[in-house]
Amino acid sequence: MKSIRFSLTVLLAFLFQFSYSQVTGVPQSAKDNFAKQYPAAQDVDWDNDVVNVNVRFTLNSEKMNAEYSNKGTWKNTYQNTSFEKLPAEVQDGFKKSKYADREITDTKIIYLPADVTQYRIRAEKNDVEKKYLYFDTTGKLLRDAITL
Repeated sequence: MKSIRFSLTVLLAFLFQFSYSQVTGVPQSAKDNFAKQYPAAQDVDWDNDVVNVNVRFTLNSEKMNAEYSNKGTWKNTYQNTSFEKLPAEVQDGFKKSKYADREITDTKIIYLPADVTQYRIRAEKNDVEKKYLYFDTTGKLLRDAITL
């Protein structure tokens, strides 16, 4: 009886692992789209959370993260950068915003479909008041969002 239970447990564990890996596999269409979009990417690391497919990679010594739908459609790409490397218009837009007194803790360039570029600045006033600020290429604040 114990051997039957053990066999069933092992079989169920195997089936669960097999079905889970089928759900969370990276769609070939995402891999193909990524290869076309970033042929020179290095250190490529894929992750599928069922809803989105994320790929972390390095391009021209810059760390980046692209996001695709579970159908393989490109949604956006984030590139790490520093505030000093942002365009002067974006830096000026932040300095003129009501958040200018906050500490900048992270900056990213966001590439979106239709050749749209935005800039995200994480600005913190204290441990509780933290915001993501999104700017366009002219330095206009598009929106802000609370972050943890």
